[in-house]
Amino acid sequence: MKHTLLMIVALLFIQPAKAQSDTTPSLYLQTSEVHHLMVHYKADYGSLDRFYAIKSAPERMERLRKLVERYQTQLSALDFNSLPTGSRVDYILFQRDLQETLRQWQEQEKKQQEAGAWISFADMIYELEKKRRRGASLDGQQVAGQLDSMTQMLKRSIQQLTQGDSVEKKVADQAILQLDDLQGALEDIYTFYHGYDPMFTWWADHPYQTVDTLLHQYADSLKKKSKVVSTQKKDASGIVGRPIGKEELIRQLNYEMIPYTPEELITIAQKEFAWCDEQMLRASREMGFGDDWKAALEKVKNTFVPPGKQPEVILRLLNESINFLKNNDLITIPPLAEETWRMIMMTPQRQRVNPFFTGGEVISISYPTQTMSHEDKLMSMRGNNPHFSRATVHHELIAGHGLQQFMNQRYKTYRDFWTPFWVEGWSLYWERLLWDLGFPQSPEDRVGMLFWRMHRCARIIFSLNYHLSQWTPQQCIDFLVNRVGHERANAEGEVRRSFEGGYSPLYQLAYMIGGLQFEALKKELVDSGTMSYREYHDAVMHENLMPVEMLRAILRNEPPEKDFKTQWRFYRLP
Repeated sequence: MKHTLLMIVALLFIQPAKAQSDTTPSLYLQTSEVHHLMVHYKADYGSLDRFYAIKSAPERMERLRKLVERYQTQLSALDFNSLPTGSRVDYILFQRDLQETLRQWQEQEKKQQEAGAWISFADMIYELEKKRRRGASLDGQQVAGQLDSMTQMLKRSIQQLTQGDSVEKKVADQAILQLDDLQGALEDIYTFYHGYDPMFTWWADHPYQTVDTLLHQYADSLKKKSKVVSTQKKDASGIVGRPIGKEELIRQLNYEMIPYTPEELITIAQKEFAWCDEQMLRASREMGFGDDWKAALEKVKNTFVPPGKQPEVILRLLNESINFLKNNDLITIPPLAEETWRMIMMTPQRQRVNPFFTGGEVISISYPTQTMSHEDKLMSMRGNNPHFSRATVHHELIAGHGLQQFMNQRYKTYRDFWTPFWVEGWSLYWERLLWDLGFPQSPEDRVGMLFWRMHRCARIIFSLNYHLSQWTPQQCIDFLVNRVGHERANAEGEVRRSFEGGYSPLYQLAYMIGGLQFEALKKELVDSGTMSYREYHDAVMHENLMPVEMLRAILRNEPPEKDFKTQWRFYRLP
């Protein structure tokens, strides 16, 4: 009996140790030595962001700056040389992003200083908000006097705008953002005390309503008097952006860990375009059109389905894609990811800047409605024909954006080193890989897939030429129509999206360039026999968002140095 009790006691102590041993490796795959700093920073930043709610308030900027500097100090205290590869990557990228945050705030402060002359009353609202968030008792008569002073300032400013010259658009836009921010803060102050503090209510009710009305009028006046000042060459497209120039392009490329100049990237695109031209001619000849590839493209465009049938096409193409992925054992597809994707229809307004469907967990289908003109209906239907869509359904859903989002929410969730070269590059990589593995079933399918590959090449060429101030938006549109074969309305939507849609200057080139990075890494790891396709693709999905060069360091287990500089030349140039 004594021996039995001893054995039971021993087992009680042994079992937890065994369980820990079994689970430790899988738990470690979800963390790193930098994990806690990144998680705490995000939470701390969120707390301060919510507390210092007025985005333009100087005290908010100063408090957040101190937060960043504190985490820079904590990060530097880690023994970098003792860290494993994944943790070194987290260290380098977290440090990079903290530095970038400080740089962006410096830029933001400059913008706010330029707009400050148009918002001379801001300090009064800042001071009232400081008192409100701790519930201090306000002197209603004094607040009414402050609101009356704001009324006079606003009236003078509106009159100055009416009688004066235009305001540069970037200054006006910043002033409007701050006005909206201040108006929301003033509303919070008013609703906090109104009805609860009788003297505040008696004194401040009418003055507040007057200021609130004038703030709306002032923002409208700024919009009407704003004038675009751009280095962009003028044209008839009506699209107005802001070319950023070569120096800024190079800075952003270095941040994204792309060690190529804009001119080298254009050369890469031209080389890829030449390959597309050869393949397009081959498909055109198989279709009986000889070297007239535009005639072959025209036939493919006219394979569009009748109104109401596009969702059926999307479902069929997705099922074909998923079956192809499974049959070739290319990647693990969690059943829940396959079960929970869904569709919506894109609004006509959104189709003006997104002429083709977009994706993720939800695929938004771009197809015309009865409100569009006859010409626009046909352009939209032709531009979203089944052969074109064959190349992009798996880009938008599985194994592209839909699977990305699903896995990002489940693996190394503390990592959020967002970059379009990973996000769009991964989806573009699948277009290229499925081509190589024989996914297109006919020359028409190949024409459809080549159209999109040519489009990605064109994006690099037209976006960089625009930001180098070499091309106008109209030249970009014409290039897409003449060189790629876009419908003109779709080309206009694409260019408008690129320069007016809020995308970063590097976003459009990130598709092809990021795809080439994933392809180069695939050659190193899969073609060499180091990994299978499934192992490589699953490993990418388990590491979450980051520049592909850093992903390469992890998968190859090549620890980067603390003073890391981008250097991976993933594409061979002449």
